[in-house]
Amino acid sequence: MNTLFMHCRPGFEGEVCSEISEHAARLNVAGYAKAKTASACAEFVCTEEDGAERLMRGQRFAELIFPRQWARGIFIDLPETDRISVILAHMADFPLCGSLWLEMVDTNDGKELSNFCKKFEVHLRKALLAAGKLVDDASKPRLLLTFKSGREVFMGLAESNNSAMWPMGIPRLKFPRDAPSRSTLKLEEAWHHFIPRDQWDERLHSDMTGVDLGAAPGGWTWQLVNRGMIVTAIDNGPMAESLMDTGLVQHLMADGFTFKPKQPVDWMVCDIVEKPARNAAMLEEWIGEGHCREAVVNLKLPMKQRYAEVKRLLERIAEGFKERGIRVEVGCKQLYHDREEVTCHLRRIDVKKPKSR
Repeated sequence: MNTLFMHCRPGFEGEVCSEISEHAARLNVAGYAKAKTASACAEFVCTEEDGAERLMRGQRFAELIFPRQWARGIFIDLPETDRISVILAHMADFPLCGSLWLEMVDTNDGKELSNFCKKFEVHLRKALLAAGKLVDDASKPRLLLTFKSGREVFMGLAESNNSAMWPMGIPRLKFPRDAPSRSTLKLEEAWHHFIPRDQWDERLHSDMTGVDLGAAPGGWTWQLVNRGMIVTAIDNGPMAESLMDTGLVQHLMADGFTFKPKQPVDWMVCDIVEKPARNAAMLEEWIGEGHCREAVVNLKLPMKQRYAEVKRLLERIAEGFKERGIRVEVGCKQLYHDREEVTCHLRRIDVKKPKSR
């Protein structure tokens, strides 16, 4: 099992290859990355038998930016009938697994396999249980089968605590009917990715205050208000009346890049379409100057050298905090609901909590 298979957003295969190659070099794992454009997946083929396992053990999945999901394993060909017998035969070389996910790549061809996978999973799960190759135990590796077609599958393994939270890295989030725009799902997904679910009540609660820069019509503001926060929405455009009627939103028609709160707030969120360097500088200033304690900001990506640009911006932000002498947790991910962008989350961890209202 010397191949690492990764899912990604279609069109970002090159970024995945660049990123995983850099981590492999850091961990002294020999191999090469390859991908087809718009295939929504990439591979890192290790030249050593245990290379993929060493790469996964040495790198936290949550810290990767562009891969949505990963697994180490092998490609196998399947017959037109009796696919289960072939899979069971290959399972002889696999350890006992604690869970099973059937996946497909995020392309139109991949989506056509969805119904097949749903039906096939029922029968495969029964067969694996009967063969003693599957138990309900999160401490054991997860078996991930990514179907490229009905005749080709990647059989892979990943630890449940070091891989995506959802199959294919695609969250199952429901669009709230009363939210003013679908962009609200970006912020909800960011919270799922960057904040452990058991910390939500501590870090996202009704005694907090927030600022939404570039807020209109209020998709991100809705998420803050839904948690009971008092929000200052900054935008020259109109906000949804339903949000204003909550009594929790103050709308200021101002420039998001020049506005600063009179008192520190708990959260700053921003989805302004602007050059990524400008958004990154604003993010560094808000955290560095103590205007907020946590922030989620989207960085729009250039057309070329996207991984290199994200890496450069993150290094600049880290260097800025180092010069200020402050400690900040920094996370960055291209989320499922992102398009030509990545989402950054920063949390200042050396300051007291701003006074609640």
